[in-house]
Amino acid sequence: MERVSLSKDIEFSRIVYGLWRLGDDPDHSVGHVQAKLESCLEQGITTFDQADIYGDYASEEILGNTLKAAPELRDRMEIVTKCDIMLLSDRRPGTRVKHYDTSADHIRTSVDNSLKNMGIDVIDVLLIHRPDPLMDHVETGGVLDELIAAGKIRGAGVSNFRPWESELLQSGMKNLLITNQLEISLAARDSLSNGDLAWLQRHGIRPMAWSPLGGGSLMTETGTPLAGILDTVAERNGVDRAAVAVAWLLAHPSGIIPVLGTNNLERIGVMSKAMDVDMDRQTWFEILEAACGHEVA
Repeated sequence: MERVSLSKDIEFSRIVYGLWRLGDDPDHSVGHVQAKLESCLEQGITTFDQADIYGDYASEEILGNTLKAAPELRDRMEIVTKCDIMLLSDRRPGTRVKHYDTSADHIRTSVDNSLKNMGIDVIDVLLIHRPDPLMDHVETGGVLDELIAAGKIRGAGVSNFRPWESELLQSGMKNLLITNQLEISLAARDSLSNGDLAWLQRHGIRPMAWSPLGGGSLMTETGTPLAGILDTVAERNGVDRAAVAVAWLLAHPSGIIPVLGTNNLERIGVMSKAMDVDMDRQTWFEILEAACGHEVA
């Protein structure tokens, strides 16, 4: 598995395992979760993506239970988590309305809770989960710098930010933001043309892609030109349709890092197959044309 640098001292595996569905699996046992982690690690997938809200605020604790039982796994992993979304939840009785909170106090508390829930000493990368219209960029940037200096997080980034929102937060920081996690897939192609990927590529910031399989829609649709070309390329390469859809993202020059989430051990076991797909320029455009429903202008 290829490894990629996000900063001077932070590397990720080129494919990331997303844990947003961890809490949806009825089997939360240590053994079952450990089997998922080890299947990833055996393929060289060493980076794991979390958020405080995943699984109704339970996913980090589920992961933590496994890391406490098998602490040797932590040294083989990079852990990403996120904060600032406040959900309506029995676990957060003080929340009256879903909102965002990028205040320094909230970010400090969220980081401390994440460290405790996962039973770890440091978060490799902390992301601000959604743009907050009430964000004070100096306050938010300052607390991210503070957490890096304190050794609680190794690096910081954002998720779902537009370029001007990233620039605003960056202007309040000493450390560089090192990634932006965006929705990018054959079903969500706006970032290819709206300037998001171009801006990241221009600044040498690697994007992460959430929902790279369109929430599973790319795996289930039938009878469409896109389904047809994905199946054709998959058969030619001896892989499944998911590997082709991920390889299409990997081919982009911005260096997209797809975040794949599934609770199915069989699917987890073949996530790295995307690295084996031959994705030449014309194949890439054939797939794009099928996704758009028309040729490029």
